[in-house]
Parts: sequence; C-alpha cells; structure tokens
Amino acid sequence: MYSNILAPTDGSDRAEAAIEEAADLAAVCDARVHGLFVTDSGPLEHIDGKYPQAVSDIRRLGEEAVERVAAAGADRGVETTTAVMSGTVHRAIADYVDDNDIDAVVMATHSREGVSRHFLGSVTERVIRTVDVPVIAVTGPDET
Repeated sequence: MYSNILAPTDGSDRAEAAIEEAADLAAVCDARVHGLFVTDSGPLEHIDGKYPQAVSDIRRLGEEAVERVAAAGADRGVETTTAVMSGTVHRAIADYVDDNDIDAVVMATHSREGVSRHFLGSVTERVIRTVDVPVIAVTGPDET
C-alpha cells in the first residue's frame, strides 16, 4: 500500500497526534516514516544577518520535532528518516514528496468551531491542493 509516509511537523501537540498516526500507518504497511520540519523563518534570514540566534533557535526546535518522529517510529519498529529544511512550508513539503517517492502525507490540521470548522489549516489545505499523493489530515488535542 504505502512504502514512504511523510509526517511534517511543527512540534505542536496537534502535530504529535499526526506523528502517532503516521507511525501506526507505517507499522501496518511496513513503510518508512519521514519526519520533516520546515524552518519558515522568512524575513529573519534576510535582515542583514542580524537574527542568527533566532534562526538557530528555530532550527533547534525543528531538530527536536523530527526527533519525536524518529522516536515514534522506533517505538513501533519502523524505519525513519528525518530532515529539517528551509523554505515556504507547503512548497517544501511538496518538493520533499516529489524528491523522496512519498506515497502518503499524514499531517495535523486545526480543529476549529463554528463557521471556520469548514476550513483546514492553510498549510494543510495547500499541501492537499499541491501534492499528487493522499493526504491524511489529523485533528489532535486543542493546545492550551
């Protein structure tokens, strides 16, 4: 069914729920889980190098986030690959899908109430519209 499953993460509690789902799916399919964090530091990287600490901190958070993907895979005996990339989040995810033979993406979305419940998170929605593989949108616990 699936050989390579991408679990993009931003380190949030909602992303943790998607990581667990991706690792469970990979265990069932005997697939590899790819953990990806995209540092979308945007202007911080281009302001005359005045914010190297902020960029470094974002990258460190990304490394910690993808380590949780590796740990979830290890807990289930699933092979994992992790990466931290820079760029526009939805584009970087789409590029990773294309470059790594990804068969499915499992990612978090915002759980919303009222009228806004009809809209997914903007990154998730953009990924769904730009990749040619199934995207499983996982809602997780509300963050407090």
